[in-house]
Amino acid sequence: MTDTALTTNMPRRKPSAEERYYMASQWELMRRKFRKHRLANVSLVVLALLYLGAIFCGFIAPYSVDKRDSDYLFAPPQRITFRDPEGNLGWRPYVFGFNRERNPKTLKLELTVDETKMFPVYFFMKGEPYSLLGFKSDIHLFGVEKPGYFYLMGTDKLGRDIFSRIWYGARVSLTIGLIGVTLSFILGCLIGGISGYYGGTIDMLVQRIIEFLISIPTIPLWMALAAAIPRNWPQYQVYFAITIILSLVGWCGLARVVRGKLISLREEDYVLAARLSGQKDMNIIVGHLLPAFMSYLIVNLTLAVPGMILGETALSFLGLGLRAPAVSWGVLLYEAQQVAVVMLYPWLLWPGAFVIITVLAFNFLGDGLRDAADPYR
Repeated sequence: MTDTALTTNMPRRKPSAEERYYMASQWELMRRKFRKHRLANVSLVVLALLYLGAIFCGFIAPYSVDKRDSDYLFAPPQRITFRDPEGNLGWRPYVFGFNRERNPKTLKLELTVDETKMFPVYFFMKGEPYSLLGFKSDIHLFGVEKPGYFYLMGTDKLGRDIFSRIWYGARVSLTIGLIGVTLSFILGCLIGGISGYYGGTIDMLVQRIIEFLISIPTIPLWMALAAAIPRNWPQYQVYFAITIILSLVGWCGLARVVRGKLISLREEDYVLAARLSGQKDMNIIVGHLLPAFMSYLIVNLTLAVPGMILGETALSFLGLGLRAPAVSWGVLLYEAQQVAVVMLYPWLLWPGAFVIITVLAFNFLGDGLRDAADPYR
């Protein structure tokens, strides 16, 4: 038997863990490193739940976005108990109702908890109809039967459920970040790539424009651009206008980084080989140079989304972005501008908590991706 036959018949040895590590691809190493970052994994789950909640907001919200209850204006969040009216502990949650009492000091009618009124909370119950991904439905995640009421996070000045409006507002606040970042990502990569690849007059002109845009204070620039939006525009036009505005002022930082990367890579051998093979300049930029530092671009894309969300929230909070009857987290926070209102009704700040959670989750996710992009560190 020849040596070749012996080699062929020998059982193949499984590579060791160290060998698999050094044989793994770049994306496999990034995936392994990212899985070790617990905070980033938790943030990924939180963001997935938030975006799923925004998609299925009609199912999660017990009431429609404009449902009003004039009997319960500025109602505080209802208390939840797992004891039934007889005092027995069970698995079904109950909520306490409200009673109107006149405050002896201010002589104002106020809502106080009435433990004699208890409403059982049911899951997957029928309620107000809504549209879910093009399909009509009236099944909600939870709710109470009429004449009961359930305001998990309280109500606003018009008696609208804040919990329901937060999830409806998430559709705008979360998607405007993705759309805006996508547009600014494309602008930053293309403009920065052209500036770094060609250099010369084009590079000087692009860099002077970027320096001018960066030197303008961000909030006044947003206010000036948003104030130019006509007041009589429909809300969907205002939505896309704000997205474009945020994108136009958010691409400069990425463009400068892309320019610097391309200046150091444009003289590499594989770029020269692509030129000699007859490829067009745009194909070289998009197909060869940008993928060379794709890990950085992914991290930048992740960290840019919170800035877009905060930009929309700030504009709407100042009354220069989306306006009622549109619903976003910034529009909901607009009602909490006055300190006196916040002191009396602190539950109006619930949308701000969702903004904080979303921004922190994106930052932690970006931190995990940044560590994963350098798996050998």
